[in-house]
Amino acid sequence: MTNNTIVATATAPGRAGVAVTRVSGKRARDVITSLCGHLPEPRKATRFLFRDPGTGDVIDDGLVLWFPGPASFTGEDTAEFQGHGGKAVTDALLQAIRHLDGVRIAEPGEFSRRAFLNGKLDLTRVEGLADLIQAETDAQRRQALQQMDGALARLYDSWREELIRRLAWMEAHIDFPDEDIPPDLDRSARNGLEELAQTIDAYLSDNRRGERIRDGIQIAVLGRPNAGKSSLVNALAQREAAIVSDRAGTTRDIIEVHLDLGGFPVTIADTAGLRSSNEDIEAEGIRRARVRASTADLKITVFDLTEWPELDEETLSLVDSSTLIVLNKSDVATTHPDRMVTISGTRPLLLSTHSGEGMAELLSTLTAMVAERLNAGAHVPPALTRQRHRDALEDCRDSLLRAIHAPMLELMAEDVRLAARALGRITGRVEVDDLLDVIFSDFCIGK
Repeated sequence: MTNNTIVATATAPGRAGVAVTRVSGKRARDVITSLCGHLPEPRKATRFLFRDPGTGDVIDDGLVLWFPGPASFTGEDTAEFQGHGGKAVTDALLQAIRHLDGVRIAEPGEFSRRAFLNGKLDLTRVEGLADLIQAETDAQRRQALQQMDGALARLYDSWREELIRRLAWMEAHIDFPDEDIPPDLDRSARNGLEELAQTIDAYLSDNRRGERIRDGIQIAVLGRPNAGKSSLVNALAQREAAIVSDRAGTTRDIIEVHLDLGGFPVTIADTAGLRSSNEDIEAEGIRRARVRASTADLKITVFDLTEWPELDEETLSLVDSSTLIVLNKSDVATTHPDRMVTISGTRPLLLSTHSGEGMAELLSTLTAMVAERLNAGAHVPPALTRQRHRDALEDCRDSLLRAIHAPMLELMAEDVRLAARALGRITGRVEVDDLLDVIFSDFCIGK
């Protein structure tokens, strides 16, 4: 694959002031000289006229950056053309480059794939880069940037290196039983493996914090028909995302709204009003509302304050520690609860979606609940962000637990090897090739 030189437009399609076209591979140098006449100084932006090598026509007037490998993103010779962002300009530049011998259009993600194959990025950094490109909120940006900077790789590699070091001593004891090996090696090894297994198990018990930041916190808005659920969702979205009507049962299906709430990604789900219904479509919507209530990270239960002190029992049954209770229609209600009153141990918020009264407090409270759910501000290790990380870590932990109780050192060593490989799968280091190097360095010290 890397025998070819690849080219692609790095910026989004459409009109813009500047568009970037990248070239990577052994012919990157020739691409620059063919279009610009000569090479610029490495890593120095230089102005050129871009000419079509076939016709000599000027395509654009822009900047060129030249990155000789391996000091480039992909580890290969790389060129970057920064021209004007009109579609005709970018298309002409791309076609002129791809018609050169040995150059082809890059496949999706191929620049990052080459960076991985050439040892410039590990898999977690590649994933962090993808997350950074997709980030829509500040929390997503910070997490992606931390991962792209190698925080996950450093954590997993430190665990893997510890296992490889312990495995080296086990292999040495197996292969050279007559050498001067500490007699308490077996007990020390098992204690060390148990400690690491407990560390990984605690790390896995993170309430899926990283995945929630990537995908967004799910918040379900629940309540009886006409309690004001759709009006609340529209107020949070600051647009008419859901239909509002005095007719009960207007909302049938779940309507989702994606928001940036204090820098955190959230998905607000407007659900069908909870009540008994013989109408098939409405009954299905109510069933889906109950399912969403059971799977949501947080819930907002909306009650009609004009009915105070009566409360809908079905909605009330959904209140738990992850619920924000709202008493809506405070602007028209004739009776208001005492400020110290609680519902199921939680103080409700008085709100009017019509006048906006209480919206600031609701947003503040909801943001705090989301931040607490994600452990924002806490001193915690970098969060795992994908299910494949979780699967590999669970395999690692299970292998360590088997190793701890293995009846023979040979069986223990094999399970430790499997644990190290499980960690290696996360970053792309799928083998334990550096085992001999560790053995060599350890046995040379002091000899």
